[in-house]
Amino acid sequence: MDISIIIPTYNRLWSLPKTIDSCGDPHLKIQIIIVDDGSTDGTWDWLQQQKDLIAIRQENRGKDWAVNAGFALATGKYVRFLDSDDWILPGSSRALFNEAEKNNLNITCAGYQLYTGDEKLIKEISWTVCDDFIAQQLGECDSSHYSAYLFKKDFIKDIPHRQEFGALDDRQFIIEAAMKQPVTGYINQATLAHRVHNRPRLQNMGGLKEIGNHLAYLNIYQKAFDILKNTGQLTQRRKNAACNNLWHLAHWIAKTNIADGHKIYNWVYELNPQFKPAENKNLATLYKTFGFAFTEHLLKLKRSVG
Repeated sequence: MDISIIIPTYNRLWSLPKTIDSCGDPHLKIQIIIVDDGSTDGTWDWLQQQKDLIAIRQENRGKDWAVNAGFALATGKYVRFLDSDDWILPGSSRALFNEAEKNNLNITCAGYQLYTGDEKLIKEISWTVCDDFIAQQLGECDSSHYSAYLFKKDFIKDIPHRQEFGALDDRQFIIEAAMKQPVTGYINQATLAHRVHNRPRLQNMGGLKEIGNHLAYLNIYQKAFDILKNTGQLTQRRKNAACNNLWHLAHWIAKTNIADGHKIYNWVYELNPQFKPAENKNLATLYKTFGFAFTEHLLKLKRSVG
């Protein structure tokens, strides 16, 4: 096979047919692998009636277990990961494949398109050219969506999707891949249609799940920085790349734990003493004027009476 496309799904019969239909390409040998993560909406019965795909079913364990199970069956030289509410844009797998083959790439990147839940185009996000793939993935500039990428299977065979990172499993995955120093390239076209909707998905969360998501985000950066430091790859540019995301993370975490948020805030200025946030400049002024902890106490008080 040229490309294996791995699609985990859970109660997405409303979108799965379009997702699967988008995968084919007459110029490539494409293997479509669907992993039903214990759906209760008739997904498995529907899959049994489909041809030219591999479908397996597991108990409801989560996306990462499903993706890893699908990867174990993949026989393609390359792999694409695709959510079952998104779809592949026509001709894009072929374009990615040709670029990867031409330049012997481990990861081939591209931009993507953003759609509403009823499939109306919102905007197209072009690939941002950057000469430091690690810095890009840490937050220096836009890094597109990993489902817009094509991965050489042998290069990522030792990088599983990790359950402990929840909705940020793909962010952890691509940062791990970046730290393996891949040969990368890109094509100047969108390859993925990413749908924004209000139906259940990992990214739609609140309460304890949202707190867990923030802690997972912090864990990703801590682990990445430890590895980069130990391997001599932690440049000042890469420190700077993470600061904007970590600065905002400090504020989010402070909503439930001001002390922990304060530690992250201090870490940002240890990484880059000259850091200035790109957004929320009024909040940055309050931090500088009154201090992080006092400002967050005031904001917490305001939320409690509001």
